[in-house]
Amino acid sequence: MSRRLRHDLYAAGAAVLLVTAAVLAGRHIQGTSHTLFVGWPPLLASWQPHLGPGTPAAVLVATATVAYGPALAARLPWRALLPLTWGTAMAWIYSLALIDGWRRGIAVRLTTRYEYLQVIDRFHDIPAALRDFTQHILLHSPDNWPAHIAGHPPAATLTFVLLDRIGLRGGGWAGVWCITVGATACVAVLVTIRALADEVLARRAAPFLALAPAAVWMGTSADAYFAAVAAWAVALLALAVTGRSLWWAGASGLLFGLTCYLSYGLTLVALIGATVLALGRPGVRERPALLVPLLAGLAVVPAAFTLAGFNWWEAYQLLVTRYQQGAGGIRPYGYWVWANLACTVLIAGLATVAGLRRTGAVLIRRRTEPRGDVRLAFLVAAALLALLAADLSGMSKAETERIWLPFAIWLLPACAFLSRPRAWLTAQAVLALLLNHLLLTGW
Repeated sequence: MSRRLRHDLYAAGAAVLLVTAAVLAGRHIQGTSHTLFVGWPPLLASWQPHLGPGTPAAVLVATATVAYGPALAARLPWRALLPLTWGTAMAWIYSLALIDGWRRGIAVRLTTRYEYLQVIDRFHDIPAALRDFTQHILLHSPDNWPAHIAGHPPAATLTFVLLDRIGLRGGGWAGVWCITVGATACVAVLVTIRALADEVLARRAAPFLALAPAAVWMGTSADAYFAAVAAWAVALLALAVTGRSLWWAGASGLLFGLTCYLSYGLTLVALIGATVLALGRPGVRERPALLVPLLAGLAVVPAAFTLAGFNWWEAYQLLVTRYQQGAGGIRPYGYWVWANLACTVLIAGLATVAGLRRTGAVLIRRRTEPRGDVRLAFLVAAALLALLAADLSGMSKAETERIWLPFAIWLLPACAFLSRPRAWLTAQAVLALLLNHLLLTGW
């Protein structure tokens, strides 16, 4: 066994100990003080071993990806690799979701009392709903919004309102939208890596992005959709700075603006965007006009919502109060500030933990490492920094296995640094299959 592989296994072992500690400490805290408000700490889930119609498909997708994924990713033409990765990611997410059955796994996920489809009828007059949005955030306000609507800017809810308006009504269509769009996030990450770092690294990362344990929570969660929008904002920015394209810059700005109106916490994606600008600074220096359409595009969505009467900053301040009024004000920060990281291990997988160890090694030895490796390491480090900032904020105590999907998707490319990809892919697949068959996840 090589020294590097041994250190990778040490990192994975430490991650297993972190998760074990979070489970044991969480069960003790929940059993004594009942302040965690989760059924199977640190996850919002319940212990319920089960099989389902998606089981054979999930095993088949995992087996095929482990067996053929690395070789196909290395040989296929780039234009074929992208749709194949997207298709594999969708098959993986759908099959895992269908382990719980169509109804429980997909169709009703976004129709529960906390979810967006509960308020579709209250948006029959969209301008009026936007003007009054902040009046219903606090718990004691009249007709207060359910948790997820209050916890996000209105672009999140409006997505499902507009789906309903065009005839794609109900939880089934909403679930299909989130899975299908959410799965494109892996393509956006590959496009970014190829543009900023190296195509070989992107190809190595592709199977890990397609077979991520995060798929357990991407089907069916609106955060998968948010992750895709944020990922494409970053990808288009990477294309803009490397291709000196004003159009890509404007489109990137538009999606960054939309990202901030889908989730308050995704303003931290700006750290990844700033890293892209830093890595692509030769292109920006050569064509500084790129910043004009970027900033113009960035202003479109905020301007539209502000003119419609929605005040983002006021809403965020009210959300902080609402968060403290509910379970967020009771959940102990001292537990979640580190248990959230255990949740991240479960959505990113042990391969990603080992990849992050190698990412750190690349950054330490950056003067002697290949240029593409160093650039990818900086991109992954920016995502990790954004995730840690979200953790320290205290505004994500629990449920981060879902909430942090937009950040976790950018940690997975660290797996491109690993040797023995099939062994690590197997570990990723086994983790996801165990989680989805032993636990009944919820949000």
